[in-house]
Amino acid sequence: MGSRVRVVVADDHPIYREGIARGLTLSGQVEVVGEAADGRQALELIRSEKPEVAVVDLRMPHLDGLAVVHAVVRDELPTRVILLSAIGDSAVVFKAVQEGAAGYLPKDARRAEIVDAVLKAAKGLTVIPEALTSMLAGEIRMRAEHDQPVLTERERQVLSAFARGLSIPDTAAELMLGASTVKTHAQRLYEKLEVSDRAAAVAVAMRRGLLE
Repeated sequence: MGSRVRVVVADDHPIYREGIARGLTLSGQVEVVGEAADGRQALELIRSEKPEVAVVDLRMPHLDGLAVVHAVVRDELPTRVILLSAIGDSAVVFKAVQEGAAGYLPKDARRAEIVDAVLKAAKGLTVIPEALTSMLAGEIRMRAEHDQPVLTERERQVLSAFARGLSIPDTAAELMLGASTVKTHAQRLYEKLEVSDRAAAVAVAMRRGLLE
């Protein structure tokens, strides 16, 4: 067992989490030393078990995956964190790696891909799937040239609505979208602008000239 990579798995969906843990264990190269249903539990396990790698969902209750990365980097813990997410947005990938994540994988990654990512992360490598690498390279070039986040058309529409004082339900009605869909666009907008609420998003967007 001593030669196996020790891993913590964190995801708030039990079936998905158990599937990841089982796949890692069946590889024969990984020992899953703990499972967590939220970010706070994940961080507690990382601190107590000191695994080489943690496989953590980006979206979780209490603390999200990026918050776990922040804490691990801040406290200089020996664990390298791989984030799993259904979001393949280049800005999100850039932010994750920039802030210290050891890797970023889509949630539909095959078991072999996750095992390979864990083994590479344990060796100190940064793991990003080839499909996301070109997106990340484009994001890096764009930031170097403009130092501005690239917003999708929907994100711009949501930002414009927020700037006019509309709430999420009002924005959803105006754009003829579901409130949950608007929340998703808003969250991506917050991540790109590195803020946590509507007012801050509008203030940063105005300062950067993103609002007409």
